Amino acid sequence: MARRTDTRQRMIDTAADLFHTQGYHATGLNQLVSAGGAPKGSLYFHFPGGKEQLAAEALARSGEQLCEALRALLADDDLDAVFAALEQNLIDSDFQRGCPLATVALDAAGSERIREACVSGYSSWHAVIAEFLTRQGIKKARARELGTVALASIEGALLLAKIQRDLAPLRAVAKHLRTTLEKESA
Repeated sequence: MARRTDTRQRMIDTAADLFHTQGYHATGLNQLVSAGGAPKGSLYFHFPGGKEQLAAEALARSGEQLCEALRALLADDDLDAVFAALEQNLIDSDFQRGCPLATVALDAAGSERIREACVSGYSSWHAVIAEFLTRQGIKKARARELGTVALASIEGALLLAKIQRDLAPLRAVAKHLRTTLEKESA
């Protein structure tokens, strides 16, 4: 028999996966419970705030996971490793998985709880990118500014790549960011 925490975590992981590919509104409660392999009553047992609470926690977890991955990929100051991982994620998912937050961020931004989870994820990614840029010799204020441009560019490129089913937008942004980084750190 699965422990309570196993069921709860499995539901969070399942929700993160479904919300990532389908969005918030296209993912139903029955689908969340069924895909998570949990009894119907367990959704409200583990998440008294219902689907909104589950979504916020799933987005928080997705944000943390991508932050950890970004931090690990940029540990060797290799921007190309980030783009290679993003490209591979798109390819492996047949262009179904771009950013783990974007689909829900656009779909359910009216929920304060969900909006806050998205803000937290994006902020953590921005911080990792700004730290990377600072290590490249860029002053902190400029690194924060460029971090915003980089994050927004990557998000847009992921969206375009997913919609077009083509890696070209992501590769164009990678090339532009490498060029910008060379100019800024020279």
